Amino acid sequence: MNNLKKYLEVSPEVQEALAANKPVVALESTIISHGMPYPQNVETALKVEQIIRDNGAVPATVAIIGGKLRAGLSKDEIDYLGKKGLSVTKASRRDLAVLAARGEDGATTVAATMIVAALAGISVFATGGIGGVHRGAETTMDISADLDELAMTPVMVVCAGAKSILDIGLTMEYLETKGVSVLGYQTEELPAFYTRKSGFKVDYRIDTPTELAKIFQAKEDLNMKGGMLVTNPIPEEFAMDHDYISKSIEDACEEAEKLGIKGKETTPFLLDKIQKITGGKSLEANIQLVFNNAALGAKIAAELSKLK
Repeated sequence: MNNLKKYLEVSPEVQEALAANKPVVALESTIISHGMPYPQNVETALKVEQIIRDNGAVPATVAIIGGKLRAGLSKDEIDYLGKKGLSVTKASRRDLAVLAARGEDGATTVAATMIVAALAGISVFATGGIGGVHRGAETTMDISADLDELAMTPVMVVCAGAKSILDIGLTMEYLETKGVSVLGYQTEELPAFYTRKSGFKVDYRIDTPTELAKIFQAKEDLNMKGGMLVTNPIPEEFAMDHDYISKSIEDACEEAEKLGIKGKETTPFLLDKIQKITGGKSLEANIQLVFNNAALGAKIAAELSKLK
């Protein structure tokens, strides 16, 4: 573990919070570099951090900067990632060791953020939506590393469900196979990112942050490996019509196939295309659901800190 100090750097504020058993919420950085244009990406990231503070927790935005796995960034560092944008490596599990050894920068996906959060001792992570099984994966085998990470790494991930661009049915089947609990916050139906509907049920409906914290603590006490997924529907006033967004996604997927876009380029392409099709409405929905997840993540972290 001593060698870990060469690579992992936890900000003083996050270190102090963890040492004092105060609630901390991890945040990813792909949304900063690959999620939206500058300066909107930086403004959104700072607003998410403020929402976590307003709800009684300490934010820990995660990234790789100069080869260091960082948990907790300064405003200048968030601005640096925002300005670099798409030139920053989109970093998942497979990229961490390479970027660390080379001393390079990386914006962390769900999987990589979970890894860094767990190394730092952070149990709760709020994001937009998780990756999953892509449409047509029965032939392409395009399955996000996020799903295996949820099966291995002890972090509770708060999201607005799987991204609507995915095959949600297969994503749920995969999570079931891996033994990952999918919990619906005040809902029995799995939300699908831009919309509150998906046609699929969650494993359990949970109505309070207190119970969510107790469930995660029970998993830890039972020494069960892996994380948990909390699915938090986008607020009603920002939700998009299910049929409208489904048609927009189908159109975007058809174009991606025609252009031969594959692998880790798929999600950024589809999200950008859907934003254009919807005249920016999907981006606004994306921002609002992240705000909503950050607030819930902070409340769960606060309850979890009381149990420890």
